[in-house]
Amino acid sequence: MTVRRNVAPWASATLVLTALLATSCAGEKDNDSRPAASFSSATPHGYVEGAEESAEQQSRLLLNDPHRGDSRVLDLITGKVHMTARVEGAVRLGTDGRFGYLHASGGTQVLDSGAWTVDHGDHIHYYSSAIRDVGKLAVGRQAQVRSDVVVTAVTDEVGRTVLYDRSKLEKGEIASSRTLEGTYTGAVLPYEEHLLAFADEASTTKLVVFDRKGKRAASPDVECEEPRGDAVTRRGVVLGCADGALLVRMEDGAFTAQEIPYGEEVPAKERATSFRQRPGSDTLTAPAGDDAVWVLDVSARTWTRVDTGPVVAANTAGEGSPLLVLETDGSLHGYDIATGKQIARTKALLTGEERADTDDSAPVIEVDRSRAYVNDPEGKKVFEIDYNDDLRIARSFDLDIEPVLMAETGR
Repeated sequence: MTVRRNVAPWASATLVLTALLATSCAGEKDNDSRPAASFSSATPHGYVEGAEESAEQQSRLLLNDPHRGDSRVLDLITGKVHMTARVEGAVRLGTDGRFGYLHASGGTQVLDSGAWTVDHGDHIHYYSSAIRDVGKLAVGRQAQVRSDVVVTAVTDEVGRTVLYDRSKLEKGEIASSRTLEGTYTGAVLPYEEHLLAFADEASTTKLVVFDRKGKRAASPDVECEEPRGDAVTRRGVVLGCADGALLVRMEDGAFTAQEIPYGEEVPAKERATSFRQRPGSDTLTAPAGDDAVWVLDVSARTWTRVDTGPVVAANTAGEGSPLLVLETDGSLHGYDIATGKQIARTKALLTGEERADTDDSAPVIEVDRSRAYVNDPEGKKVFEIDYNDDLRIARSFDLDIEPVLMAETGR
């Protein structure tokens, strides 16, 4: 099997830049919450105890078969498949870039994929460590989990939120630090050393901001009708609302919120209620009903509706890349976002028939900086797609389970 060499042309330059910038990071606090080592010390810059630093992204796929309960981790660099904790009856699989969260009726199982990225803005560190089962969060299968490098916020079905110490998860321990007072609509998001949430106040749903200790901080005076969906981008947090989205970010020490309206009346069933993206990208996708996809350009503050065939899943790598749509014909289709024209199409990748009214257990499209991945549960395969080469199938991975649930980590 050919192994993946995920090295961009600028990889060597990044390493040089990392060395040159090491002194600027020394004495600061790393994004992974650990103090950065002095450049002159024996401890290398970016050192993380128990982890190996690499020159390239250590991408891995978390996979689960809810019917049999089998879970696997597919290393996309080596092509090796690793067994991990059994979780039966999982209905969703989420990730924060390192940890996978398998949501089942008996609780949410936390899996450490052993691969993650620390983005310093001007340079990036790539890490890998052992794959392991961390344990179970005692919340229902509809719980929502959101993380930054310090705290993991877990919001249950009734809106209660418990905050977990991220450093303990990294050590293989589950330890809650505090419970956020009150109940909230949707997920509570850690962002810029604060927590963002929607609270029902005076018959309206308003954005509220807390510090990490749970104390209310200054919040933008903004409302959001029927909040659904969220995504973190380099330009801020995007929060879905009935009339479009809010872009929330920190500017000069204060939070601001800017509306990004659809610009037209959109029926409820065609609104963007969940976002998919390449992690960190400023271009988001979301189904727009059964036969179209919304593309939200956060930089330009614009929505584009692309008419497609019946949609199973959608994603994109961002600016200059095609919109990727897995349709009910089983094929992956590529669309030019600006014109809406189809520009490429694969053979049928899915063995079974899929529905246009997708759910959390439908196949997905995971996208990183050079490849996309599509899971074929009935065929027990995962396909790797070069989306910059007319959707060429670069590799396929045969598995011993049905990969109904899939999420990529290490990005």
